[in-house]
Amino acid sequence: MIGTNNPNKLYYTIGEVARMFDVNTSLIRFWEKEFDIIQPKKNKKGNRLFTPRDVDNFQIIYHLVKERGFTLQGAKVKLNENKGDVVDKVEVVKSLKKIKSFLEDLKAEL
Repeated sequence: MIGTNNPNKLYYTIGEVARMFDVNTSLIRFWEKEFDIIQPKKNKKGNRLFTPRDVDNFQIIYHLVKERGFTLQGAKVKLNENKGDVVDKVEVVKSLKKIKSFLEDLKAEL
């Protein structure tokens, strides 16, 4: 499920982030290079460690590119023009998905 963020966790591996969004790790690396809002730390081995903020930024990028159909360039422009508006819309979508999941669970129990 997208946005499955453990609030107690400080860092996520690239594999964990890829599973959150059901994408390949190569796409995560590509988006990292394309979008300057993604800035993972690297450990001594060079493995990427993503913060919860990075995961939130991936959520925004995922929403624009995968859910709304923006090109990468279009997503960059949208983020530069009005990131706050995009963040608000992503939060609304996340809330609606939670409500939908709750209602589906409730329906299954009936």
